[in-house]
Amino acid sequence: MKKPVEAVLERALREARRQGLLQSEPPPAVLEIPKDPALGDLATPIALSLARAERQAPRAVAEKILRCLEDPEGLFVGVEIAGTGYINFRLSPQFWSRCLAEIESPSFGPSAFGSQQRVLVEFVSANPTGPLTVGHGRNAVLGDAIARLFEATGHSVTREYYFNNAGRQMKLLGESVKARYLELLGDPVAFPEEGYQGEYIREIAAGLVGEHGDALRNEPATGVFKEAAEKAIFADIDRTLERLGIRFDSYFNEDSLYKDGSIERTLADLRQLGLAFERDGAVWLHGKAVGLDQDRVLVKSTGEPAYRLPDIAYHRHKFARGFDLLVNVLGADHVAEHEDVRAALRALGYDVSRLRVILYQFVTLTRGGEQVKMSTRRAEYVTLDELIDEVGPDAVRFFFLTRKADSHLEFDLELAKRQSTENPVFYVQYAHARVCSLMKQAASLGVVRPQASDAPLHLLTAAEEVAVTKLLASYPDIVEEAARFCEPHRVVFYLIDLAGEFHRFYNRHRVLTEDAEQSQARLYLVWAVGKVVRLGLELLGVRAPEEM
Repeated sequence: MKKPVEAVLERALREARRQGLLQSEPPPAVLEIPKDPALGDLATPIALSLARAERQAPRAVAEKILRCLEDPEGLFVGVEIAGTGYINFRLSPQFWSRCLAEIESPSFGPSAFGSQQRVLVEFVSANPTGPLTVGHGRNAVLGDAIARLFEATGHSVTREYYFNNAGRQMKLLGESVKARYLELLGDPVAFPEEGYQGEYIREIAAGLVGEHGDALRNEPATGVFKEAAEKAIFADIDRTLERLGIRFDSYFNEDSLYKDGSIERTLADLRQLGLAFERDGAVWLHGKAVGLDQDRVLVKSTGEPAYRLPDIAYHRHKFARGFDLLVNVLGADHVAEHEDVRAALRALGYDVSRLRVILYQFVTLTRGGEQVKMSTRRAEYVTLDELIDEVGPDAVRFFFLTRKADSHLEFDLELAKRQSTENPVFYVQYAHARVCSLMKQAASLGVVRPQASDAPLHLLTAAEEVAVTKLLASYPDIVEEAARFCEPHRVVFYLIDLAGEFHRFYNRHRVLTEDAEQSQARLYLVWAVGKVVRLGLELLGVRAPEEM
Protein backbone atom coordinates (compact mmCIF):
# COMPACT_ATOMS: atom_id res chain seq x y z
CA MET A 1 0.00 0.00 0.00
CA LYS A 2 3.00 2.29 0.40
CA LYS A 3 4.12 2.44 -3.21
CA PRO A 4 1.32 4.68 -4.62
CA VAL A 5 1.84 7.13 -1.75
CA GLU A 6 5.62 7.00 -2.20
CA ALA A 7 5.14 7.89 -5.87
CA VAL A 8 2.98 10.93 -5.00
CA LEU A 9 5.46 12.07 -2.35
CA GLU A 10 8.46 11.70 -4.66
CA ARG A 11 6.69 13.74 -7.35
CA ALA A 12 6.07 16.48 -4.77
CA LEU A 13 9.74 16.46 -3.76
CA ARG A 14 10.89 16.74 -7.37
CA GLU A 15 8.44 19.59 -7.99
CA ALA A 16 9.61 21.40 -4.86
CA ARG A 17 13.19 21.17 -6.16
CA ARG A 18 12.11 22.38 -9.60
CA GLN A 19 10.37 25.42 -8.11
CA GLY A 20 13.36 26.22 -5.91
CA LEU A 21 11.44 25.62 -2.69
CA LEU A 22 13.99 22.95 -1.73
CA GLN A 23 17.70 23.42 -2.37
CA SER A 24 19.06 19.99 -1.41
CA GLU A 25 18.64 16.58 -2.99
CA PRO A 26 16.00 14.74 -0.95
CA PRO A 27 16.68 11.22 0.31
CA PRO A 28 14.38 8.38 -0.78
CA ALA A 29 10.86 8.77 0.55
CA VAL A 30 10.28 6.66 3.65
CA LEU A 31 6.78 5.84 4.84
CA GLU A 32 5.83 4.39 8.20
CA ILE A 33 2.59 3.12 9.68
CA PRO A 34 1.92 5.22 12.80
CA LYS A 35 1.52 3.24 16.01
CA ASP A 36 -1.44 5.47 16.89
CA PRO A 37 -4.16 5.15 14.19
CA ALA A 38 -5.37 8.65 15.16
CA LEU A 39 -2.24 9.99 13.43
CA GLY A 40 -3.33 8.62 10.06
CA ASP A 41 -2.64 5.59 7.91
CA LEU A 42 0.89 6.48 6.79
CA ALA A 43 3.48 9.02 7.85
CA THR A 44 6.84 10.25 6.57
CA PRO A 45 9.74 11.89 8.44
CA ILE A 46 11.15 13.29 5.18
CA ALA A 47 10.91 16.90 6.36
CA LEU A 48 12.96 16.07 9.45
CA SER A 49 15.59 14.44 7.24
CA LEU A 50 15.84 17.53 5.03
CA ALA A 51 15.73 20.17 7.76
CA ARG A 52 19.47 20.40 8.44
CA ALA A 53 20.47 20.61 4.78
CA GLU A 54 17.71 23.19 4.14
CA ARG A 55 18.63 25.14 7.29
CA GLN A 56 14.98 25.43 8.16
CA ALA A 57 12.64 24.03 10.79
CA PRO A 58 11.14 20.66 9.80
CA ARG A 59 7.60 22.06 9.81
CA ALA A 60 8.62 24.77 7.36
CA VAL A 61 10.13 22.14 5.05
CA ALA A 62 6.97 20.05 5.36
CA GLU A 63 4.80 23.02 4.37
CA LYS A 64 6.84 23.52 1.19
CA ILE A 65 6.48 19.85 0.29
CA LEU A 66 2.71 19.99 0.80
CA ARG A 67 2.45 22.99 -1.51
CA CYS A 68 3.64 20.73 -4.34
CA LEU A 69 1.63 17.66 -3.37
CA GLU A 70 -0.94 16.68 -5.99
CA ASP A 71 -3.44 13.85 -5.68
CA PRO A 72 -5.13 13.29 -9.06
CA GLU A 73 -6.05 9.71 -8.19
CA GLY A 74 -7.88 10.61 -4.98
CA LEU A 75 -5.62 8.64 -2.67
CA PHE A 76 -6.11 10.90 0.34
CA VAL A 77 -8.92 12.25 2.45
CA GLY A 78 -6.44 14.26 4.46
CA VAL A 79 -2.78 15.24 4.62
CA GLU A 80 -1.45 17.14 7.62
CA ILE A 81 1.73 18.15 9.42
CA ALA A 82 2.04 16.71 12.90
CA GLY A 83 4.43 17.14 15.80
CA THR A 84 7.89 18.40 14.90
CA GLY A 85 7.37 17.94 11.17
CA TYR A 86 5.96 14.54 10.29
CA ILE A 87 3.62 14.51 7.29
CA ASN A 88 0.64 12.26 7.98
CA PHE A 89 -1.59 10.79 5.28
CA ARG A 90 -5.17 9.60 5.67
CA LEU A 91 -6.10 7.32 2.81
CA SER A 92 -9.45 7.41 1.07
CA PRO A 93 -12.10 4.64 0.89
CA GLN A 94 -11.45 4.53 -2.86
CA PHE A 95 -7.79 3.77 -2.17
CA TRP A 96 -8.67 0.88 0.13
CA SER A 97 -11.15 -0.51 -2.40
CA ARG A 98 -8.43 -0.38 -5.04
CA CYS A 99 -6.06 -2.28 -2.75
CA LEU A 100 -8.68 -4.97 -2.19
CA ALA A 101 -9.30 -5.29 -5.91
CA GLU A 102 -5.58 -5.82 -6.56
CA ILE A 103 -5.61 -8.98 -4.42
CA GLU A 104 -7.52 -10.69 -7.23
CA SER A 105 -4.55 -10.30 -9.59
CA PRO A 106 -2.37 -13.42 -10.06
CA SER A 107 0.65 -11.16 -9.62
CA PHE A 108 -0.54 -9.79 -6.26
CA GLY A 109 2.19 -9.71 -3.67
CA PRO A 110 5.56 -8.02 -3.15
CA SER A 111 7.34 -6.21 -5.92
CA ALA A 112 10.06 -8.14 -7.73
CA PHE A 113 12.72 -5.83 -6.34
CA GLY A 114 15.22 -8.69 -6.48
CA SER A 115 14.86 -9.29 -10.20
CA GLN A 116 18.19 -10.25 -11.79
CA GLN A 117 19.75 -10.64 -8.32
CA ARG A 118 21.43 -13.97 -7.47
CA VAL A 119 21.44 -15.00 -3.83
CA LEU A 120 23.24 -17.86 -2.10
CA VAL A 121 21.67 -18.88 1.21
CA GLU A 122 23.88 -21.22 3.24
CA PHE A 123 22.15 -22.84 6.19
CA VAL A 124 22.02 -25.94 8.40
CA SER A 125 25.63 -26.91 7.45
CA ALA A 126 25.78 -29.50 10.25
CA ASN A 127 28.63 -31.98 10.00
CA PRO A 128 27.41 -35.60 9.69
CA THR A 129 28.22 -36.57 13.26
CA GLY A 130 24.70 -37.16 14.55
CA PRO A 131 20.99 -36.51 14.05
CA LEU A 132 19.80 -32.95 13.66
CA THR A 133 18.93 -31.39 16.99
CA VAL A 134 16.39 -28.73 17.88
CA GLY A 135 19.09 -26.08 17.48
CA HIS A 136 19.78 -27.27 13.94
CA GLY A 137 16.03 -27.13 13.38
CA ARG A 138 15.81 -23.42 14.05
CA ASN A 139 18.69 -22.87 11.64
CA ALA A 140 17.00 -25.01 8.98
CA VAL A 141 13.59 -23.35 9.20
CA LEU A 142 15.04 -19.85 9.39
CA GLY A 143 17.29 -20.40 6.37
CA ASP A 144 14.53 -21.95 4.30
CA ALA A 145 12.07 -19.15 5.15
CA ILE A 146 14.65 -16.54 4.16
CA ALA A 147 15.20 -18.36 0.86
CA ARG A 148 11.42 -18.41 0.28
CA LEU A 149 11.21 -14.67 0.94
CA PHE A 150 13.95 -13.98 -1.59
CA GLU A 151 12.21 -16.17 -4.15
CA ALA A 152 8.91 -14.36 -3.54
CA THR A 153 10.60 -11.03 -4.27
CA GLY A 154 12.07 -12.08 -7.60
CA HIS A 155 15.56 -13.22 -6.58
CA SER A 156 17.27 -16.25 -8.09
CA VAL A 157 18.07 -18.33 -5.01
CA THR A 158 20.54 -21.16 -4.42
CA ARG A 159 20.27 -23.09 -1.15
CA GLU A 160 23.63 -24.54 -0.05
CA TYR A 161 24.67 -26.99 2.65
CA TYR A 162 28.34 -26.74 3.72
CA PHE A 163 29.88 -29.62 5.65
CA ASN A 164 33.15 -31.24 6.62
CA ASN A 165 33.56 -35.01 6.48
CA ALA A 166 37.19 -34.88 7.61
CA GLY A 167 38.89 -33.53 10.69
CA ARG A 168 38.81 -34.40 14.38
CA GLN A 169 35.02 -34.65 14.75
CA MET A 170 34.73 -37.22 12.00
CA LYS A 171 37.72 -39.15 13.34
CA LEU A 172 36.02 -39.27 16.73
CA LEU A 173 32.80 -40.39 15.07
CA GLY A 174 34.59 -43.33 13.41
CA GLU A 175 36.23 -44.27 16.69
CA SER A 176 32.85 -44.18 18.45
CA VAL A 177 31.26 -46.49 15.89
CA LYS A 178 34.20 -48.91 16.01
CA ALA A 179 34.08 -49.01 19.81
CA ARG A 180 30.37 -49.95 19.73
CA TYR A 181 31.06 -52.48 16.96
CA LEU A 182 33.70 -54.21 19.10
CA GLU A 183 31.37 -54.12 22.11
CA LEU A 184 28.67 -55.88 20.08
CA LEU A 185 31.25 -58.54 19.18
CA GLY A 186 31.99 -59.00 22.88
CA ASP A 187 35.47 -57.49 22.77
CA PRO A 188 36.59 -55.44 25.78
CA VAL A 189 37.18 -51.88 24.59
CA ALA A 190 37.61 -48.41 26.10
CA PHE A 191 35.06 -46.00 24.64
CA PRO A 192 36.61 -42.70 23.43
CA GLU A 193 36.54 -40.13 26.23
CA GLU A 194 34.71 -37.54 24.09
CA GLY A 195 32.99 -40.06 21.84
CA TYR A 196 29.47 -39.79 20.50
CA GLN A 197 27.21 -41.77 22.80
CA GLY A 198 23.79 -41.55 21.15
CA GLU A 199 21.79 -44.69 20.35
CA TYR A 200 22.29 -43.95 16.65
CA ILE A 201 25.99 -44.92 17.05
CA ARG A 202 25.01 -48.36 18.33
CA GLU A 203 22.50 -48.75 15.45
CA ILE A 204 25.19 -47.96 12.86
CA ALA A 205 27.57 -50.41 14.53
CA ALA A 206 24.85 -53.10 14.63
CA GLY A 207 24.33 -52.60 10.89
CA LEU A 208 28.01 -53.24 10.28
CA VAL A 209 27.91 -56.38 12.42
CA GLY A 210 24.91 -57.60 10.47
CA GLU A 211 26.59 -56.94 7.13
CA HIS A 212 30.19 -57.93 7.86
CA GLY A 213 30.17 -60.00 11.05
CA ASP A 214 33.57 -59.77 12.75
CA ALA A 215 35.50 -59.17 9.52
CA LEU A 216 36.06 -55.50 10.36
CA ARG A 217 37.71 -56.12 13.72
CA ASN A 218 41.12 -54.91 12.49
CA GLU A 219 39.91 -52.16 10.17
CA PRO A 220 40.92 -48.57 11.07
CA ALA A 221 38.25 -46.36 12.63
CA THR A 222 38.74 -43.74 9.90
CA GLY A 223 37.95 -46.23 7.14
CA VAL A 224 34.74 -48.21 6.82
CA PHE A 225 33.47 -47.14 10.26
CA LYS A 226 33.62 -43.43 9.50
CA GLU A 227 32.26 -43.94 5.99
CA ALA A 228 29.31 -46.01 7.19
CA ALA A 229 28.51 -43.44 9.88
CA GLU A 230 28.69 -40.53 7.45
CA LYS A 231 26.42 -42.25 4.92
CA ALA A 232 23.85 -43.27 7.52
CA ILE A 233 23.78 -39.92 9.29
CA PHE A 234 23.54 -37.89 6.09
CA ALA A 235 20.64 -40.07 4.94
CA ASP A 236 18.99 -39.42 8.29
CA ILE A 237 19.60 -35.66 7.98
CA ASP A 238 18.06 -35.61 4.50
CA ARG A 239 14.97 -37.52 5.70
CA THR A 240 14.50 -35.11 8.60
CA LEU A 241 14.78 -32.02 6.42
CA GLU A 242 12.42 -33.54 3.87
CA ARG A 243 9.78 -33.83 6.61
CA LEU A 244 9.94 -30.04 6.94
CA GLY A 245 9.83 -29.48 3.19
CA ILE A 246 13.45 -28.30 3.09
CA ARG A 247 15.67 -29.02 0.10
CA PHE A 248 19.11 -27.95 -1.05
CA ASP A 249 20.40 -27.07 -4.51
CA SER A 250 24.05 -27.74 -3.73
CA TYR A 251 26.27 -29.40 -1.14
CA PHE A 252 29.78 -28.10 -0.56
CA ASN A 253 32.37 -30.26 1.19
CA GLU A 254 35.12 -28.46 3.09
CA ASP A 255 37.51 -31.26 2.14
CA SER A 256 37.33 -30.12 -1.50
CA LEU A 257 39.05 -26.88 -0.50
CA TYR A 258 42.11 -28.90 0.51
CA LYS A 259 42.05 -31.08 -2.58
CA ASP A 260 41.85 -28.19 -5.07
CA GLY A 261 44.48 -26.10 -3.29
CA SER A 262 42.10 -23.34 -2.14
CA ILE A 263 43.40 -23.49 1.44
CA GLU A 264 47.03 -23.17 0.35
CA ARG A 265 46.26 -20.34 -2.08
CA THR A 266 44.33 -18.42 0.57
CA LEU A 267 47.19 -18.74 3.05
CA ALA A 268 49.72 -17.71 0.38
CA ASP A 269 47.65 -14.63 -0.54
CA LEU A 270 47.39 -13.60 3.11
CA ARG A 271 51.17 -13.98 3.49
CA GLN A 272 51.86 -11.98 0.34
CA LEU A 273 49.76 -9.08 1.66
CA GLY A 274 51.52 -9.20 5.00
CA LEU A 275 48.35 -10.36 6.74
CA ALA A 276 49.74 -13.70 7.98
CA PHE A 277 52.88 -14.43 9.97
CA GLU A 278 54.48 -17.25 11.98
CA ARG A 279 54.83 -17.29 15.75
CA ASP A 280 55.41 -20.15 18.23
CA GLY A 281 55.23 -22.70 15.41
CA ALA A 282 51.78 -21.53 14.31
CA VAL A 283 50.56 -19.23 11.52
CA TRP A 284 48.57 -16.20 12.64
CA LEU A 285 46.25 -13.66 11.04
CA HIS A 286 47.58 -10.15 11.70
CA GLY A 287 44.73 -8.76 13.80
CA LYS A 288 45.47 -5.04 13.63
CA ALA A 289 46.18 -5.19 9.91
CA VAL A 290 42.67 -6.51 9.22
CA GLY A 291 40.86 -4.44 11.86
CA LEU A 292 40.64 -6.99 14.69
CA ASP A 293 41.57 -6.35 18.31
CA GLN A 294 44.11 -9.20 18.40
CA ASP A 295 45.84 -11.78 16.24
CA ARG A 296 44.00 -14.98 15.34
CA VAL A 297 45.40 -18.47 14.67
CA LEU A 298 45.12 -19.65 11.06
CA VAL A 299 47.24 -22.81 11.29
CA LYS A 300 47.89 -24.48 14.64
CA SER A 301 51.37 -25.51 15.75
CA THR A 302 50.31 -29.10 14.94
CA GLY A 303 50.00 -28.09 11.28
CA GLU A 304 46.18 -28.41 11.36
CA PRO A 305 44.30 -25.37 9.99
CA ALA A 306 42.09 -23.57 12.50
CA TYR A 307 38.44 -23.19 11.45
CA ARG A 308 39.02 -19.62 10.19
CA LEU A 309 41.27 -20.58 7.29
CA PRO A 310 38.94 -22.99 5.45
CA ASP A 311 36.03 -20.62 6.15
CA ILE A 312 37.91 -17.76 4.48
CA ALA A 313 38.73 -20.01 1.52
CA TYR A 314 35.11 -21.18 1.29
CA HIS A 315 33.81 -17.61 1.15
CA ARG A 316 36.32 -16.73 -1.56
CA HIS A 317 34.81 -19.62 -3.51
CA LYS A 318 31.33 -18.16 -2.92
CA PHE A 319 32.38 -14.75 -4.19
CA ALA A 320 34.00 -16.32 -7.25
CA ARG A 321 30.66 -17.88 -8.22
CA GLY A 322 29.24 -14.42 -8.92
CA PHE A 323 26.39 -14.15 -6.42
CA ASP A 324 25.08 -10.66 -5.71
CA LEU A 325 24.31 -11.53 -2.09
CA LEU A 326 25.69 -14.19 0.24
CA VAL A 327 23.56 -15.08 3.27
CA ASN A 328 24.88 -17.28 6.08
CA VAL A 329 22.60 -18.55 8.85
CA LEU A 330 24.74 -19.24 11.91
CA GLY A 331 24.30 -19.87 15.61
CA ALA A 332 25.13 -16.98 17.92
CA ASP A 333 28.21 -18.87 19.13
CA HIS A 334 29.76 -18.23 15.70
CA VAL A 335 29.79 -14.44 16.05
CA ALA A 336 33.55 -14.19 16.70
CA GLU A 337 34.35 -16.58 13.86
CA HIS A 338 32.17 -14.55 11.48
CA GLU A 339 33.95 -11.31 12.42
CA ASP A 340 37.37 -12.90 11.77
CA VAL A 341 36.33 -14.24 8.37
CA ARG A 342 34.72 -10.95 7.34
CA ALA A 343 37.81 -8.97 8.39
CA ALA A 344 40.13 -11.24 6.41
CA LEU A 345 37.91 -11.11 3.32
CA ARG A 346 37.78 -7.32 3.45
CA ALA A 347 41.58 -7.18 3.71
CA LEU A 348 41.81 -9.50 0.69
CA GLY A 349 39.79 -7.00 -1.33
CA TYR A 350 36.32 -8.53 -1.28
CA ASP A 351 33.14 -6.44 -1.06
CA VAL A 352 31.87 -7.73 2.27
CA SER A 353 28.73 -5.60 1.99
CA ARG A 354 27.53 -8.50 -0.18
CA LEU A 355 27.94 -10.86 2.78
CA ARG A 356 25.07 -10.92 5.28
CA VAL A 357 25.21 -13.12 8.36
CA ILE A 358 22.03 -13.99 10.27
CA LEU A 359 22.96 -15.00 13.81
CA TYR A 360 20.26 -16.83 15.72
CA GLN A 361 19.96 -17.60 19.42
CA PHE A 362 19.40 -21.10 20.59
CA VAL A 363 16.18 -22.83 21.57
CA THR A 364 14.89 -23.89 24.96
CA LEU A 365 12.24 -26.61 24.98
CA THR A 366 9.75 -26.53 27.83
CA ARG A 367 7.14 -29.02 28.90
CA GLY A 368 4.72 -28.17 31.67
CA GLY A 369 6.83 -25.16 32.55
CA GLU A 370 9.98 -27.28 32.98
CA GLN A 371 12.98 -27.08 30.66
CA VAL A 372 13.78 -30.17 28.58
CA LYS A 373 17.55 -30.67 28.84
CA MET A 374 19.75 -31.22 25.81
CA SER A 375 23.34 -32.41 25.37
CA THR A 376 25.18 -32.94 22.09
CA ARG A 377 27.24 -36.10 22.54
CA ARG A 378 25.39 -37.83 25.33
CA ALA A 379 22.03 -39.43 24.66
CA GLU A 380 20.26 -36.59 26.50
CA TYR A 381 19.25 -34.36 23.62
CA VAL A 382 15.98 -33.99 21.76
CA THR A 383 16.34 -34.62 18.05
CA LEU A 384 14.53 -32.56 15.45
CA ASP A 385 12.72 -35.74 14.39
CA GLU A 386 11.41 -36.23 17.92
CA LEU A 387 10.15 -32.65 17.95
CA ILE A 388 8.39 -33.14 14.60
CA ASP A 389 6.87 -36.41 15.85
CA GLU A 390 5.47 -34.68 18.92
CA VAL A 391 4.06 -31.41 17.56
CA GLY A 392 4.01 -31.84 13.75
CA PRO A 393 5.94 -30.03 10.99
CA ASP A 394 3.58 -27.03 10.82
CA ALA A 395 4.00 -26.17 14.49
CA VAL A 396 7.78 -26.75 14.29
CA ARG A 397 8.17 -24.32 11.39
CA PHE A 398 5.75 -21.70 12.72
CA PHE A 399 7.07 -21.70 16.29
CA PHE A 400 10.70 -21.47 15.15
CA LEU A 401 9.77 -18.27 13.30
CA THR A 402 7.77 -16.58 16.07
CA ARG A 403 10.80 -14.71 17.35
CA LYS A 404 13.41 -12.53 15.70
CA ALA A 405 16.52 -14.60 14.96
CA ASP A 406 18.69 -12.86 17.54
CA SER A 407 16.12 -13.43 20.32
CA HIS A 408 16.16 -16.50 22.54
CA LEU A 409 13.32 -18.86 21.62
CA GLU A 410 11.36 -20.76 24.25
CA PHE A 411 9.46 -23.55 22.51
CA ASP A 412 6.44 -24.55 24.61
CA LEU A 413 5.68 -28.14 23.60
CA GLU A 414 2.29 -28.24 25.27
CA LEU A 415 1.18 -24.99 23.61
CA ALA A 416 2.37 -26.19 20.19
CA LYS A 417 0.07 -29.24 20.47
CA ARG A 418 -2.95 -27.39 21.81
CA GLN A 419 -5.94 -27.29 19.44
CA SER A 420 -7.12 -23.87 20.57
CA THR A 421 -6.76 -20.22 19.67
CA GLU A 422 -4.02 -19.89 22.29
CA ASN A 423 -1.77 -21.75 19.85
CA PRO A 424 -0.63 -19.19 17.25
CA VAL A 425 -0.26 -21.63 14.35
CA PHE A 426 -3.71 -23.10 15.07
CA TYR A 427 -5.10 -19.54 15.30
CA VAL A 428 -3.82 -18.61 11.84
CA GLN A 429 -4.67 -21.94 10.19
CA TYR A 430 -8.16 -21.76 11.70
CA ALA A 431 -8.68 -18.42 9.98
CA HIS A 432 -8.00 -20.09 6.62
CA ALA A 433 -10.28 -23.02 7.48
CA ARG A 434 -13.03 -20.57 8.43
CA VAL A 435 -12.68 -18.83 5.09
CA CYS A 436 -12.96 -22.16 3.25
CA SER A 437 -16.03 -23.10 5.28
CA LEU A 438 -17.71 -19.78 4.45
CA MET A 439 -16.91 -20.13 0.76
CA LYS A 440 -18.40 -23.66 0.73
CA GLN A 441 -21.49 -22.41 2.53
CA ALA A 442 -21.90 -19.63 -0.04
CA ALA A 443 -21.50 -22.09 -2.90
CA SER A 444 -24.15 -24.38 -1.39
CA LEU A 445 -26.55 -21.41 -1.41
CA GLY A 446 -25.70 -20.55 -5.00
CA VAL A 447 -23.80 -17.41 -4.02
CA VAL A 448 -20.69 -16.91 -6.14
CA ARG A 449 -17.77 -14.75 -5.07
CA PRO A 450 -17.87 -11.70 -7.38
CA GLN A 451 -15.02 -10.42 -9.46
CA ALA A 452 -13.37 -7.34 -7.98
CA SER A 453 -14.80 -5.17 -10.76
CA ASP A 454 -18.34 -6.24 -9.82
CA ALA A 455 -18.01 -6.30 -6.02
CA PRO A 456 -19.47 -3.26 -4.19
CA LEU A 457 -16.33 -2.87 -2.10
CA HIS A 458 -17.30 0.69 -1.14
CA LEU A 459 -19.83 -0.85 1.26
CA LEU A 460 -17.05 -2.20 3.50
CA THR A 461 -17.18 0.66 5.97
CA ALA A 462 -17.66 -1.07 9.34
CA ALA A 463 -14.69 -0.67 11.67
CA GLU A 464 -13.87 -4.40 11.54
CA GLU A 465 -14.11 -4.45 7.74
CA VAL A 466 -11.80 -1.46 7.44
CA ALA A 467 -9.30 -3.02 9.88
CA VAL A 468 -9.15 -6.23 7.82
CA THR A 469 -8.86 -4.27 4.56
CA LYS A 470 -5.94 -2.20 5.83
CA LEU A 471 -4.04 -5.29 6.94
CA LEU A 472 -4.66 -7.03 3.61
CA ALA A 473 -3.35 -3.97 1.76
CA SER A 474 -0.11 -4.03 3.78
CA TYR A 475 0.81 -7.63 2.86
CA PRO A 476 3.12 -6.77 -0.09
CA ASP A 477 5.01 -4.24 2.05
CA ILE A 478 5.40 -6.74 4.89
CA VAL A 479 6.85 -9.41 2.61
CA GLU A 480 9.22 -7.01 0.88
CA GLU A 481 10.52 -5.66 4.21
CA ALA A 482 10.87 -9.20 5.59
CA ALA A 483 12.99 -10.12 2.56
CA ARG A 484 15.13 -6.96 2.68
CA PHE A 485 15.97 -7.52 6.35
CA CYS A 486 15.99 -11.35 6.28
CA GLU A 487 13.34 -11.36 9.01
CA PRO A 488 10.61 -13.95 8.38
CA HIS A 489 9.17 -13.33 11.84
CA ARG A 490 7.56 -10.21 10.36
CA VAL A 491 5.33 -12.46 8.26
CA VAL A 492 4.42 -14.52 11.35
CA PHE A 493 3.39 -11.43 13.33
CA TYR A 494 1.47 -10.12 10.35
CA LEU A 495 -0.50 -13.37 9.94
CA ILE A 496 -1.36 -13.46 13.64
CA ASP A 497 -2.63 -9.86 13.40
CA LEU A 498 -4.61 -10.59 10.23
CA ALA A 499 -6.15 -13.71 11.75
CA GLY A 500 -7.10 -11.70 14.82
CA GLU A 501 -8.83 -8.97 12.82
CA PHE A 502 -10.59 -11.55 10.66
CA HIS A 503 -11.88 -13.51 13.66
CA ARG A 504 -13.20 -10.25 15.16
CA PHE A 505 -14.94 -9.41 11.91
CA TYR A 506 -16.38 -12.93 11.64
CA ASN A 507 -17.71 -12.86 15.21
CA ARG A 508 -19.45 -9.48 14.77
CA HIS A 509 -20.79 -9.58 11.23
CA ARG A 510 -22.74 -12.08 9.18
CA VAL A 511 -21.29 -12.53 5.72
CA LEU A 512 -24.30 -14.01 3.95
CA THR A 513 -27.38 -11.88 4.63
CA GLU A 514 -30.55 -10.84 2.88
CA ASP A 515 -28.70 -7.76 1.65
CA ALA A 516 -27.28 -9.12 -1.61
CA GLU A 517 -24.81 -6.29 -2.22
CA GLN A 518 -23.42 -6.35 1.30
CA SER A 519 -23.08 -10.15 1.08
CA GLN A 520 -21.15 -9.80 -2.18
CA ALA A 521 -18.76 -7.24 -0.69
CA ARG A 522 -18.16 -9.29 2.45
CA LEU A 523 -17.74 -12.51 0.52
CA TYR A 524 -15.01 -10.88 -1.57
CA LEU A 525 -13.35 -9.62 1.63
CA VAL A 526 -13.46 -13.11 3.17
CA TRP A 527 -12.01 -14.65 0.01
CA ALA A 528 -9.20 -12.06 0.02
CA VAL A 529 -8.34 -12.98 3.62
CA GLY A 530 -8.11 -16.64 2.61
CA LYS A 531 -5.80 -15.88 -0.29
CA VAL A 532 -3.45 -13.70 1.74
CA VAL A 533 -3.31 -16.11 4.69
CA ARG A 534 -2.52 -18.92 2.26
CA LEU A 535 0.23 -16.90 0.57
CA GLY A 536 1.75 -15.98 3.93
CA LEU A 537 1.69 -19.54 5.24
CA GLU A 538 3.33 -20.75 2.01
CA LEU A 539 6.18 -18.32 2.64
CA LEU A 540 6.66 -19.92 6.05
CA GLY A 541 6.41 -23.45 4.65
CA VAL A 542 3.24 -24.09 6.67
CA ARG A 543 0.05 -25.74 5.37
CA ALA A 544 -3.18 -23.78 4.90
CA PRO A 545 -5.81 -26.44 5.78
CA GLU A 546 -9.36 -26.19 4.47
CA GLU A 547 -10.81 -28.01 7.49
CA MET A 548 -9.79 -28.22 11.15
